[in-house]
Amino acid sequence: MEAIRVGIVGSGFMGQTYAEVLDKHINGARLAGVAVGRRAPALAAAYGVPAEESLAALLARPDIDAVILATPEQIRLEQLHASAAAGKHILSEKPLAPDTAQADQMIAACRAAGVTLMVCQTARYRGTFAHAKRLVDEGRIGRVLQIRSFVMGTLRDYTDFVGEKPWIADPASGGFFYDQAVHNFDFMRWLTSSEAQQVFAYVTSQRGPYPAMSVMAQVQFASGALAQMNLCFELPEVMFPEHTFRFMVIGEQGLLDFDMYTSLRLGTEQGWETVWEQPTFDYVNDPNSPIRLAAHAAMVQEFITSLHERRPPAIRGEDGRAAVALCEACVESARRGQAITLGAHV
Repeated sequence: MEAIRVGIVGSGFMGQTYAEVLDKHINGARLAGVAVGRRAPALAAAYGVPAEESLAALLARPDIDAVILATPEQIRLEQLHASAAAGKHILSEKPLAPDTAQADQMIAACRAAGVTLMVCQTARYRGTFAHAKRLVDEGRIGRVLQIRSFVMGTLRDYTDFVGEKPWIADPASGGFFYDQAVHNFDFMRWLTSSEAQQVFAYVTSQRGPYPAMSVMAQVQFASGALAQMNLCFELPEVMFPEHTFRFMVIGEQGLLDFDMYTSLRLGTEQGWETVWEQPTFDYVNDPNSPIRLAAHAAMVQEFITSLHERRPPAIRGEDGRAAVALCEACVESARRGQAITLGAHV
């Protein structure tokens, strides 16, 4: 099997993540170059590949088969158009775009060029999330009736986050809300195997200086499932003792309680059991921990395998668009003060 040769566009934290994944954790692919960003030369040197002076230079190389766009969403449309036009397959960071209009253009560009577009949704490959999906698919809790999700942090967490990713403060981006909420909305769609039909939401800031620091959204899915997302990064300097990225799922025959970084518990008439526990890792001091990278590696491997097998990837451009559409509907609902009905294709 000839290796897929991959170029990374973007040299920040996620660019580093994908470089490490391609270098050590992927079969059937290899890192071939890095472009864009002031850290690109150092990142390329660390992995022994060329640092190209521009995206155009990277795309002009005939030995590049695919690119990973690890760049902010507000500058990604032009990059994606250029990559598709050059015949490169694309793995795009999330959110796919700052709005559905740009997402539509991205999907159309890749379709016209005949290249694959996959969107990063690492949460699907985290152990707790993947095992929760397996339990639902196996019928262990019956039909999903309700989902509650919580994303919590303090004001300090929020300002630190903006400091690490300053582009989310740019009005042209999807902002902090999109950056976080696409995880939740994508997982809800995936877990229910259903599309959202209606959304009602409050999108506001109650204490802090940034917009959309607190969001409460109600979503009705075509399957009949009801879902709620509560995002709040305006907590005082104290956290709830349970979890900060938590899901609670109510099924006809059982319950699921899980957090992205801790454990998955299954509740039935026989009681509660821990189905899977996430091994601990130090995100800050050991970003290249194989435990942390496991989900990223599984996701990138799916992209690479889909190219070798000439099939659509597990997370398509349409999935990325659907998550953006739900965020967009929340903002519109809050603006109008009423529920927003989504079309059959969100």
